[in-house]
Amino acid sequence: MRVGLLLKRNKPEAVEIAHDLCAWMQSRGVEAWVVGDHLDPTSGARGVAEAELVEGIDLLVVLGGDGTLLHGASLVADRGVPILGINLGHLGFLTSSPPAAARATLELAIEGTLQIERRLRLRVEVTRAGGERLVHFACNDAVVSQGALARLLDFEALLDGKPITTYRADGLIISTPTGCTAYSLAAGGPILTPALEAMVLTPICPHTLTNRPLVVPAAARLEIRPAGEARNLMLTIDGQWGAEVGEHDRIEVHAADRPLLLCRPPSTTYFDILRQKLHWGQLAGS
Repeated sequence: MRVGLLLKRNKPEAVEIAHDLCAWMQSRGVEAWVVGDHLDPTSGARGVAEAELVEGIDLLVVLGGDGTLLHGASLVADRGVPILGINLGHLGFLTSSPPAAARATLELAIEGTLQIERRLRLRVEVTRAGGERLVHFACNDAVVSQGALARLLDFEALLDGKPITTYRADGLIISTPTGCTAYSLAAGGPILTPALEAMVLTPICPHTLTNRPLVVPAAARLEIRPAGEARNLMLTIDGQWGAEVGEHDRIEVHAADRPLLLCRPPSTTYFDILRQKLHWGQLAGS
């Protein structure tokens, strides 16, 4: 078996834990590949580039926060490689394993006894006015917003070719159930349990207060078109990739063919994480 490791940049704790995990894997005949040159040769790990990593691993271990895991997902999710996240960040909705349990959780993953959740991803396609197409995949969300100036924008939204409405807002967020606890939640969107096959369309600061977040089937095709004068529009995918959107471009979003495969510690449920991260059930000031 071959395990890849992706470390959060400038995080000494990630390097320390990676050294321990690689030495442990070497003693058990498990090959370890580490992105970059973070570890010295005594770790027993092989340093590789990202392009080489995705070609030959059976499991990806991410040492960092949710942002690092989302980057790892952009590398391996299309190849069906499961990801185990060791939380060295702030929130840790995706990287749910604590550092103290890193070795024990990795052992379960290697043995194949760790629960693997299938998380919906979104296929996001931008069609330019001239016919050029860009395709990217989102585990959390796709966000269309004003890049430079703070002013209201107009967006036409369609579902399976039929009009929903024209939103007048600072922007729009299209999120997965996984991403509903990120930007969408901050903008007033609902929380969806991860197993749901659905997308959430959340307007950012809508001018019409009755424009509420909308939940639609993931199998449907959601289309967003800038309406009126649109300048400096940006499309951002998972906070990792961005591109300008012109006023005659259109954005189409639907479920991707391959889900994100996310390893989960056996003792942790989704609602455990919500209670911990969102402080559910705690009295103010306690």
